[in-house]
Amino acid sequence: MIPTLPDLLIEPVVRLALAEDLGRAGDVTAKACIPEDARMRAVFAARKPGVLAGIDCVRLAVLAMDPKASVELKLRDGEAFEAGAVLAEVEADARAFLSAERTALNLLGRLCGIATLTHAYVDAVSGTKARIADTRKTTPGLRALEKHAVLCGGGLNHRFGLDDAILIKDNHVAVCGGVGEAVRRAKAAAGHLMKVEVEVDGLDQLDEALAERPDVIMLDNFTLPMLREAVTRTAGRVTLEASGGVNLETVRAIAETGVDVISVGALTHSAPSLDIGLDAV
Repeated sequence: MIPTLPDLLIEPVVRLALAEDLGRAGDVTAKACIPEDARMRAVFAARKPGVLAGIDCVRLAVLAMDPKASVELKLRDGEAFEAGAVLAEVEADARAFLSAERTALNLLGRLCGIATLTHAYVDAVSGTKARIADTRKTTPGLRALEKHAVLCGGGLNHRFGLDDAILIKDNHVAVCGGVGEAVRRAKAAAGHLMKVEVEVDGLDQLDEALAERPDVIMLDNFTLPMLREAVTRTAGRVTLEASGGVNLETVRAIAETGVDVISVGALTHSAPSLDIGLDAV
């Protein structure tokens, strides 16, 4: 089941986006063209098939501009839809609704795009043991929403930030003087609930890491033969995460090597926005 993002996390993002769009004078077009007492009914409709994420951004954007608006959400986050599907129906003050339109569409399209791309990756590795995970390559200020969208698409969340897991990268290793020393320092500092992951870029570093028994080893830009060898050498002792060079053409072969997790930065940094429109009814 997809966890629901609380309004407390979504609302500040929505209000900041609205403030950015409204600027100093508000929606001058709506004020000039739309009668003050006009009402409007419209639907948010998908132009292409996809997976829903961020539907509450629509509700909160509209209600921020018109607290008395009626917003009926037709689908829940995580549900798939076809082109033409109505995602939400709104009846509101026309000026307010038109002022909220672009913010609602921008956020909804962005998050549905991430969920839809994630779903494509999850489908691509179906039947293997590998799970698809995101990274911290997110849009500043939108991480909670974008990682929620990954969950909606069937993926996993990696770290949310620098404070919830230890991930030793190549530059940490360089400063520490080696993979083994870096893992030893990390395990000495970590609390009993804090996991330790280390990135390695070759089989020699893999062996060095295995000797220190981290929780997870990230195999960075390994070739397919190297990935298979890493799975054999590890023999299930730690979780193996493949990273680098992952796209929809390569992900199936990577999954078939036997790794546990495949992290894909493209889920959040390269997902195209899904085409969703607002149609007056």
